[in-house]
Amino acid sequence: MKINQETIRKIIEDEERLDDRGLEEYRDIEIETGWVRETAEGSAKVTIGDTQVLVGLSVDVEEPYSDRPDQGTIVTNAELAPMAAREYESGPPREPGVELARVVDRGIREAEAVDLEELCIKEGEKVYTLFLDVHVLNDDGNLIDASSLGALAALKTGFIPEYDEEEGLQRDEKAMDVPLQYEPVTVTGRKIEDKLLWDTTREEEEALDARLTVSIKEDGNVVSMQKGEMQPYSQQEIRDTIEKAEEKTEELRELLDEACR
Repeated sequence: MKINQETIRKIIEDEERLDDRGLEEYRDIEIETGWVRETAEGSAKVTIGDTQVLVGLSVDVEEPYSDRPDQGTIVTNAELAPMAAREYESGPPREPGVELARVVDRGIREAEAVDLEELCIKEGEKVYTLFLDVHVLNDDGNLIDASSLGALAALKTGFIPEYDEEEGLQRDEKAMDVPLQYEPVTVTGRKIEDKLLWDTTREEEEALDARLTVSIKEDGNVVSMQKGEMQPYSQQEIRDTIEKAEEKTEELRELLDEACR
């Protein structure tokens, strides 16, 4: 049975949730790497409660951008297919999918997580391009955190294939691990009325006022923030969200390190 927004807002105002979690508590999280072995150079399936996301890493060889002739590229896409939620439609990416891909990509890019110069094969001619494809299998809220966690897990456990000038990519031969420099973990705090809560379900997200996504490197530095929804944040609310995000990223980082051993 669908719960209306007014009921959810009243429950949150009383600092309660429909599933009896605390406002700061995440649902059970499971990270499974190597989910796709035949067609991807890295992959991870992330489950947070009933939300399920599969992220695949694939590698190709392309010409570099003219202003970055010695650097490879990262491209992030997200697919919100009808199987994940009834309101999603087949076809070209729509705004929710574009935004999801953008936020996941930004955390990785702003952290300079991957050493793009290490992806250069021949300056000005050929570089490796990393494609991160997010496939939402079931949307029960908090897609940003699940997708970002999956993307980082895929990078941590993925590899770069050998490249031969005559025969092209040798996908069964490993040239090197993905050249990770940093490991940004992304978490999203959401506001309903004056309450800050984490790991929201779809029903809770229908009642939210605003959200703030924060990406933090392992040294504690905040590398990116992305605000969503219409209501504003006060300076104090932003500080509170960042402070709590530091704790939450450490929790998720422990799970990530355990899954990627």
